[in-house]
Amino acid sequence: MPGLLYIFHVMNFSLTYATHMALGTSLATIIVTSISSARAHGKRGAVDWTLVRRLSPGIVVGAVVGGLMSGLFPGHILRVAFGGFLLILALQMALSLRPSPQRTIPGPTGTAAAGGLIGWVSAIVGVGGGSMVVPFLAWCNVNMKTAVGTASACGAPLALAGMIGFLVAGWGKSDLPAYSLGYIYLPGWSAISVCSIAFTPVGAMISHRLPVDTLKRVFSVFLAIAGLRILM
Repeated sequence: MPGLLYIFHVMNFSLTYATHMALGTSLATIIVTSISSARAHGKRGAVDWTLVRRLSPGIVVGAVVGGLMSGLFPGHILRVAFGGFLLILALQMALSLRPSPQRTIPGPTGTAAAGGLIGWVSAIVGVGGGSMVVPFLAWCNVNMKTAVGTASACGAPLALAGMIGFLVAGWGKSDLPAYSLGYIYLPGWSAISVCSIAFTPVGAMISHRLPVDTLKRVFSVFLAIAGLRILM
């Protein structure tokens, strides 16, 4: 999303909708990324499909609502929300903060409510569910590798539902760039999707073979820079 936002400003997209376009397009690319990632993790037995089925309904409802609500917020509010989210994520990665297991997976009502909150927040800030699903599952005493794989599988319905919300919210806007469907910029979606298909299996392979704490700390620096740049 930060990369898309930067490119859209370089391309002189309307400041009114540049953030909305970056968020919507980001969610659209996550559909492809999540499917590819879930397949890679699934081959290693790291996806709990029962948990995916229990979380997905709430996630879908929350993501649709979040995508539709995006049209109610001006671009600078969405930028502040996303920039702040990046700084929190950077801190979490830099310090390897993880919630300690405190409980088991809640019942159907609790799982649906958690999924709804995850879907809503993820759609508003244009990210996949991993950044919130993984901590939630870890808190519920799910093995970390299973939590990562399950989160990747939850990402596809989340992103699809959120994308639909952004598509509807932006439908009929008169000053959107050519080749747009609502707040989805199709050239950006296709370019990122093609590359993600090739490289998400590589990421899944690395996550199962290498210690990633050092890589997370390095990446946290880039997240912090991106968050500060967006906020300024």
